[in-house]
Order: sequence, then C-alpha cells, then structure tokens
Amino acid sequence: MGRIHIVHAYTCALILHFFIRRGAVDIQEKTVLLIPAYNPNHQLISLIEETVAAGFSDIIVINDGSKEETLPIFDTLAQQPQVAVLSHSVNQGKGRALKTGLDYIGINFSTDLRVITADADGQHAVKDMLKIAEKMKQSPESLILGVRDFTEKGIPARSRFGNNLTKLIVRYAVGVRISDTQTGLRGIPFTMIKPLLHVKGERYEYEMNMLLECKNDQRKIEEVPIETIYIDDNDSSHFNPIIDSIKIYSVFFKFISSSLLSFGVDILLFSVFSLLFRDVFPAQFILIATVSARILSSLFNYALNKNVVFKSKSKNTMMKYYILSVIQMITSALLVNGFYQLIGGGEVVIKIIMDSILFLISYVIQRDWVFKSREVRRQVN
Repeated sequence: MGRIHIVHAYTCALILHFFIRRGAVDIQEKTVLLIPAYNPNHQLISLIEETVAAGFSDIIVINDGSKEETLPIFDTLAQQPQVAVLSHSVNQGKGRALKTGLDYIGINFSTDLRVITADADGQHAVKDMLKIAEKMKQSPESLILGVRDFTEKGIPARSRFGNNLTKLIVRYAVGVRISDTQTGLRGIPFTMIKPLLHVKGERYEYEMNMLLECKNDQRKIEEVPIETIYIDDNDSSHFNPIIDSIKIYSVFFKFISSSLLSFGVDILLFSVFSLLFRDVFPAQFILIATVSARILSSLFNYALNKNVVFKSKSKNTMMKYYILSVIQMITSALLVNGFYQLIGGGEVVIKIIMDSILFLISYVIQRDWVFKSREVRRQVN
C-alpha cells in the first residue's frame, strides 16, 4: 500500500514538473531577447549560451560598429540557430542599436511576442531575464524594469551618484517614480515598439527618453527586483550623470520658456491697450489694459502649456488652468501683504521670492492635475 502511495506521489510530481516546465518554455518561446553590443568580450558568448540553455529561442544581437578584433565573437554567435546578428558599419550608440533591433523585431516577429533588452557585459543574470518575462506575462502592456538595490555594499560611487541624481530629477521634474533609471534590463510590450522607433536619442539618453515616453503616453511602468552585478567597477558604462540628467529637464525648461514668452506677450499687449484706451478712458485705462492683456496672455500661456510643454490631450483643462491661476494670484497677494506687514517693507523682493516659490508649485500642479492625461487602456490588435 505504501509503495502505491509512493508511485502515485512520484507520478503527480512528474505531471506537475511537466506543466511547470511547459509554462516556463512557453514564456521563453514567446520572448525575444535584444542585446546591443559594442566591443564585447567572450562573456557575451557565455551569456548567450546561458540564455539558450534557459530556453530562449529568439535572440537578436546588435554589433554596434565594434572593433575588428571583436568580430570573431559575433561570428561565433551567428553560428547558433537561435541567434541573429545585425551589424552597424560604424558605432552609432546604444539608442540607435536598440532602435535597429526593435525595428527588426517589429517586422519579422508576430505581435503576441514580448521583447526583453539586456546588456552585453554580463551585468544581467539569466534568472532575472526569466523574472522579467514572467512579469510581462502578468502585465503585458506595461514597461517592465529590472531594478537594482543601490543601498547594497560594493556599488560603484559613480553609479550610486548617477542613479540617485537622475531618480530625483525624474521624480520632481517629470513626475515619475523609478527606483533604477539606468537599468538596461527591460521588458518592452510589442505595442510599444512602433512609438519607440520615433523616440529621440541615439545614445545613452534614449533609455531615459523611453521612460519619458511612458509618462507622456500614460503607459504603466512596473519594477522587478534583480541581482546587482558590477564588473570591473562598471568602467564600461557610458552614462554621464550630469549631462544625461540635464536632458530630463527639457519639460521644465519648456515651462520656463512658456512663462517668459507669456510675460513678453502680456507686456506687449499692455502697452498696446494703454495707447488705445488712454484717451478714451483716462481714469481707468491702466486697469482696463492690465485686465485685457492678462486675459489674452493667459490664453496664450494656456495654449503653449497644453500643446507644447505638457502635450496634453485631456479635455476640460481650461477650467482647471484658470482655477489654479486665480488661486495662485490670491495666494500671492495674501503672502506678499502678510510678509510686508510683518517686515514693514521690501514688497518687491517679497513678491519675487513668493512668486518664484508659487511658480515651482504651479509647475507641479499643472503637470500632475491641470494637464494630466487620462490613462488609456490599450488593446493588442
């Protein structure tokens, strides 16, 4: 009787293993790995061998204009039936390499596949690629990021500083909370391939712009914790934390430019209306010119912020914009008057300080409330 139970348990275990294995293979078979490579070493060959052993059957490697001495590595990879090697004649940057691979995948693969990007230097473990693939099965329309823990010991100072800086800027300048802005291990939905081909950036900044594209397109970003692996203190990284962080400020710079242009329009219109109404309404012409100019300049500012700065497609934004404008104006008046009464002078300096603070707050409110796009539920065609 005991032997029968043992046989039964063994049979159940085999059946369970079969279905688990079948599910795992299904995940790998429906996933395309995309690996851009520039002057790789033999670690890339080992990485590809591990991914093939794990069940990945479609692997795209981009030779981004590597040196001649590294070409035998790509020749070795091209001999494997699971691997396709695409080559740039000259180095064009990681962003262009990713676009080349995505374009190839979009043309040659079916729309029910998932795309995982990984680095060629061995910093991404195959087990973590499998975790990304599994997460994509659960959230097929989200961008999945494999995120590292930067609080661990042994993280290179350059990488820790770069991630903390860009994470802070992305959060406050763009409004996106991301734990690891630099990760190259990403799961990309097939429906995102076409938009990503038009995202600006040919080099490292392309991966950052990919995150901004998700923000603009209201696509959900999800994170999966992965192992933190650094080789040779991450000397091979081309990330520049200062330059690449400045690029993220583009939306905020547009907001400042929009405000300055609107200020110029306001002054110009005030001058014109003052000339027009000075003789007609000598006692009230300043009030009339001020109100008329502010109404028109605010419409100009609203149009710029909606269509150029935040590129919002939401409706009913004008009411929100003017509610914010009125509240901002009243708050400014109360704060300036309050501090003036407290200090007893310096109203101009007080106004500059208060309005500067309110300007920054207004930026966040316009980004996250006034011009926030509604989340779009996507369907795979």
